[in-house]
Amino acid sequence: MRVRPHGVGPFVLSGERSVPLSTKFRRSRVCLLPVLAALGCSTTPAVPSSTGTAALPAASSKAPPPANVPEKEPTAMTSTFDAAALKAELVTRHGEAQRARIERGVDQVAAMWRPEDGDLAAFAREQFLSDPSALDATFQRLERLFEQLDGHLYEIGRELQWYTDLDLGPLLPVEPLVAAYDPAAHVTTDLFRARVGFVVLLNFPLTTLAERVEQGPSWTRRQWAETRLAGRFNQRVPAEIEQASSRAIAAANLYIAEYNIWMHHLVDAQGRRPFPKGLRLISHWNLRDELKGDYSDAVTGALKQRMIVQVMERIITQTIPAAVINNPRLDWDPFTNTVTVAPPQTVEADAPARTTKPDASPEPDTRYAHLLATFHAARLADPYVPVAPTRIARSFELGRELPEARVRALLTQVLESPLVPRVAKEIEARLGRKLEPQDLWYSGFNPGGKRKESELDALTRKRYPTAEAFAKDLPRILQGMGFTKAKAVWLAERIRVDASRGAGHAQPALRRGDFPRLRTRVEKGGMDYKGYNIAVHELGHNVEQVFSLYGVDHTLLAGVPNNAFTEALAFVFQSRDLELLGLGKPDAASERERVLGELWQTWERAGIALVDMSVWHWMYAHPDATPVQLREAVVGIAREVWNQYFAPVLGGEGSTLLAVYSHMISYPLYLPDYPLGHLIAFQIEEHLKRKGPLGAEFERMATYGSVTPDQWMIHATGAPVSAEPLLRAAEAALSR
Repeated sequence: MRVRPHGVGPFVLSGERSVPLSTKFRRSRVCLLPVLAALGCSTTPAVPSSTGTAALPAASSKAPPPANVPEKEPTAMTSTFDAAALKAELVTRHGEAQRARIERGVDQVAAMWRPEDGDLAAFAREQFLSDPSALDATFQRLERLFEQLDGHLYEIGRELQWYTDLDLGPLLPVEPLVAAYDPAAHVTTDLFRARVGFVVLLNFPLTTLAERVEQGPSWTRRQWAETRLAGRFNQRVPAEIEQASSRAIAAANLYIAEYNIWMHHLVDAQGRRPFPKGLRLISHWNLRDELKGDYSDAVTGALKQRMIVQVMERIITQTIPAAVINNPRLDWDPFTNTVTVAPPQTVEADAPARTTKPDASPEPDTRYAHLLATFHAARLADPYVPVAPTRIARSFELGRELPEARVRALLTQVLESPLVPRVAKEIEARLGRKLEPQDLWYSGFNPGGKRKESELDALTRKRYPTAEAFAKDLPRILQGMGFTKAKAVWLAERIRVDASRGAGHAQPALRRGDFPRLRTRVEKGGMDYKGYNIAVHELGHNVEQVFSLYGVDHTLLAGVPNNAFTEALAFVFQSRDLELLGLGKPDAASERERVLGELWQTWERAGIALVDMSVWHWMYAHPDATPVQLREAVVGIAREVWNQYFAPVLGGEGSTLLAVYSHMISYPLYLPDYPLGHLIAFQIEEHLKRKGPLGAEFERMATYGSVTPDQWMIHATGAPVSAEPLLRAAEAALSR
């Protein structure tokens, strides 16, 4: 997944089963350190965390805003400034042909200028560029410098998170603190203080979303690059607020990365242990994927699925005993919520040191304290971004460049589709029973869902005992995806593979010469099928990252329009994971299965996205809420969405399952990118069926850069983003 408002940069991508590492590296905050040094500008040290990354307010109290942040609203431009006189003076000096640029540039600077910045008129007289050659030289040098500085600062941040991100053993107490430090937090502040940001605003155009949508298709690539350059400076958020956001996100990331359930220690009233010894699953990704795999288990599959659903519900409602989280020394019956000491012979040899006291006290709303901390940190930036004065607006208007109303309409179109109950009837016929809430994640349309996961685990563990083994196989995998041998080798040389502490993610490179990182979980016995499936998904991200950095004509346009697009390209890879293992080629029957599976999965993702969006609206409406109140609200919202769209199909009135996704806790409003990604991926797949081969078309699409979503899609597939292709294909599939 990536979180990248347009014109702002370093970002982290994660897969369909993974999470973004951090939203903290953004182009708007990446500093031109050599420029600052040359100008004699000193940088302000980052504000240290006084509590550490894992510290949170007591769950029973109000969650206060992050410490060490400014309380004052942004100061308006001094009233002594005479904009009209300055514009007239500059037009007289530079000529009538420059009037539009002068008027726009002065207004853009004045909107961000503060009294402490000095004499705006003197600055504008000195820095306005009317000579085309000087303007070109400035653009080219800034583009080059930003690539290098974005890239190197991003690499520093990656190193700071090395031990919290990777599976390198127990963390030292200092490591979460190091991971929470944001080396780029003061960059935008420094760039404005050094007036570099003002040079950009004076000479290059800020644009509205409406302008980019309406005029963008006729722009040159240079015009698009200038738009993205100026977009880096469309907000002036104080560094202390940026750092506070980084601390909140880092704390939530670590909380999620270590939220494991040792499945052998789930027991029922009869004392049965349906899960094998040593199975450690992270919430929510691995829990969900285990549930999917259990459809192939005719003996204990139903028991395991219902047990996982119960675990999920208790995580959401925070009735899970705190003592059983990541603890294989206690047994837990999730149905009765009783906790007992695990018999010594059942405890894994690599069990971490944990309590053996059978305490059933619930987790103290930690999940929602983290969500509130992330909300409060995001809210502090609101006064500094007048063009998008809430995190919700920034997510849709600046990040996705798709209005929230349009995204909501796409989600609702899928959720209300009459095709969904028809697909449900087919699933019921296959299962031979009425559908239940766990069938939200029915996997029978996926070829892998028809195989026992233990068989797939054995195959992937043998082939990939280590992360290095997967890395060595990348050229073969990429050739299997349709890339030429030379291109496959070229791509593999630019991707690095690591074993992840959490579920998995993909980190990009932001300068040519650095390497994207593919991270997935690799257990001691090797990479199981879950880890392999994640790895193939993340590989899709990495290949996009390589192409969209090395193949794009302007590095200011590196990337794709938004997170949903990189998810879509990763889905294209992920759907071929079994084929890459030599387990079958697609045919007409499998194509029908693919279409129905895509509709079912998009329907599910639309539900979790709607919950995520509604929760953020609730938090803005109740900014003083406590973690307890937020938990009650999230549970209520999840139940309301379930009852409206899912209970008529799956039953389970009042289920909270739509709130289980871990993204919601630490990655603001990321979840809408998943259903959007599925819709986009389907359009891409339909295009590939007509055009192909995948390798050449994937490269053509990924090198187009970060223009608006519809412009990118029209270039890629010939049509804007839409749910219609999926719904039409599903209608045809159901008619066969």
